[in-house]
Amino acid sequence: DSSDPLMLLYTSGTTGQPKGAVHTHAGFPLKAAFDAGFGMDVKQGDTFFWFTDMGWMMGPFLIFGGLINGAAVLLYDGAPDFPAPSRLWELVSRHQVSHLGVSPTLIRSLMQHGENFLLQCDLSSLKAIGSTGEPWNYEPWIWLFRHAGKERIPIFNYSGGTEISGGILGNVLLRPITPMTFNSPLPGMAANVFNEKGEEVVNEVGELVLTKPWVGMTNGFWKEPSRYEKAYWSRWTDVWVHGDWAKRDENGYWTISGRSDDVINTAGKRIGPAEIESVLVGHPAVAEAGVIGVPDQLKGQAAVCFVVLTQSEKPSEKLKDDLLNLASDAIGKAIKPKAVYFVSGLPKTRNAKVMRRLIRAAYLNEPAGDLSTLENRQTYDEIAGLSAQKNL
Repeated sequence: DSSDPLMLLYTSGTTGQPKGAVHTHAGFPLKAAFDAGFGMDVKQGDTFFWFTDMGWMMGPFLIFGGLINGAAVLLYDGAPDFPAPSRLWELVSRHQVSHLGVSPTLIRSLMQHGENFLLQCDLSSLKAIGSTGEPWNYEPWIWLFRHAGKERIPIFNYSGGTEISGGILGNVLLRPITPMTFNSPLPGMAANVFNEKGEEVVNEVGELVLTKPWVGMTNGFWKEPSRYEKAYWSRWTDVWVHGDWAKRDENGYWTISGRSDDVINTAGKRIGPAEIESVLVGHPAVAEAGVIGVPDQLKGQAAVCFVVLTQSEKPSEKLKDDLLNLASDAIGKAIKPKAVYFVSGLPKTRNAKVMRRLIRAAYLNEPAGDLSTLENRQTYDEIAGLSAQKNL
């Protein structure tokens, strides 16, 4: 039957022990096909390639979204920059990929190699570039648009989740697209932003919610019904609380600044980690940044930043001060970060999501919980080693 279980998809575990989302034969395939077809314009004759693996929901999404719409799908098992930084783009060129899916983290890592390697590849087959997994920063978005897309290819920013079977927000190709944002909920998704009182808000950061059912809803968590209800249905009656911190402006553009449980409340002001991270990544010496909130006697919480430098840069006290001042100038002195640490990498899942809960756990010497989805354990240990340096 259409409602029978099709597969279990486990979430990345960025907020704790992974959860097995139960998907049905009609739900996941139809939602994936709809988002790819109507959202990204994937159709017969196209070649669809998302740099992913089958352990992440974008793997099954690629299969169903591509094949149901009559497109070919390209599967690749390997690194995106080996044996050369042009590896990903060579695949696009060789197989005439029309729709390419990436993550912001992947683009940030490729940026370090410069633009020359892109010139070796013919990317004229591209019609759209999709991205998902985490919020964008401005510089990587512009780099991708300018150098890979030649300022002609739309970037389909896409955000939803494993439990959604696809996206909540996207860039509908009939509307103008602006850097880093989403121009619309996907058709069929009754998305809204609620404040703490459960009231709809505009131009104000709040909880991303869904107020009506949709095709592709998970049937729950495998053998954990109470955990499922608590995770999404316990705050407001008949409202799905997704767990993302979002804002919609008066022009209908949406932004997501991270998980709502990652939000930093400092001196009575709330700020998403991605807002500070974007400022830091804007510095030419910074390749990546991860920001967490830590206890602070004066402000309640203070931001602490973990920065990965580009290959040509070396840590220094001057650079640390420059980054702190840069953040202060951009977001205000009241919520200026408390500290900056230079690290070799950030803890990530296999699908390149930065695991801020593990950064926080390592730095504050708190229980780490489940580490099974952690790709690079050494980065967690490195941050844990910084614990003695902190001054809380």
